[in-house]
Amino acid sequence: MGYLDKLDLETKLESKDEYEELLEEYQFKLLKLQRKIVEEGIAVCIAYEGVDAAGKGGNIKRVTEALDPRGYEVHAIGAPSDGEKAHHWLRRFWLRIPPRGRIGIFDRTWYGRVLVERVEKFAKKEEWSRAYREINEFERTLSDDGLILVKFWIHISKKEQLERFKGREKDPWKNWKLTEEDWRNRDRWGAYIEALEEMFEKTDTDIAPWTIIEGNYKWWARIKALKTVVNGIEKRL
Repeated sequence: MGYLDKLDLETKLESKDEYEELLEEYQFKLLKLQRKIVEEGIAVCIAYEGVDAAGKGGNIKRVTEALDPRGYEVHAIGAPSDGEKAHHWLRRFWLRIPPRGRIGIFDRTWYGRVLVERVEKFAKKEEWSRAYREINEFERTLSDDGLILVKFWIHISKKEQLERFKGREKDPWKNWKLTEEDWRNRDRWGAYIEALEEMFEKTDTDIAPWTIIEGNYKWWARIKALKTVVNGIEKRL
């Protein structure tokens, strides 16, 4: 049984009142922890991955909206530039790792090497095959240096993704988010799931475990992410 087979994508909160109560509770906890992060000089890195339209942006918004904006930075990761391609592929991520006392949030991450670059053949097989080892060594180095790393994969069903795509098409505030690439990726759903399961198997480690979030219901996904970040920081402190 694969990692995704264990998910119950119908998991949800009971009501909007429950969502708003939990949202306020955990946002306030995270705000207080942000002060401790500064005082103790601890770096925190939150890495977001997920299928297209899984709700990463909305999730990140709820994690950050109550924080002191001076203490965090969000990095939206796209395709590497020509200049970045001239260096080792991990360099552009090293340069964005937060310093001690700050929170760094990645909207897409170094895992693109073993997902989109693998499936779309932007990386050769020998390149993405060795990337599992490179990623594990990268994350161990960060952890050994005291950084708190939280890794999220937000998952939704293929049916839910189609509904969200259609919703974006009709919404003038969101239709810019939907691209030809999104539809192309959807056509390769099976190849991405295969790559995803291998990614979990090879990079779900004791020092950098994956948290897979059931994303069909956004309220649930947002609270689970906030709880996970708060618990991860509290455990270290």
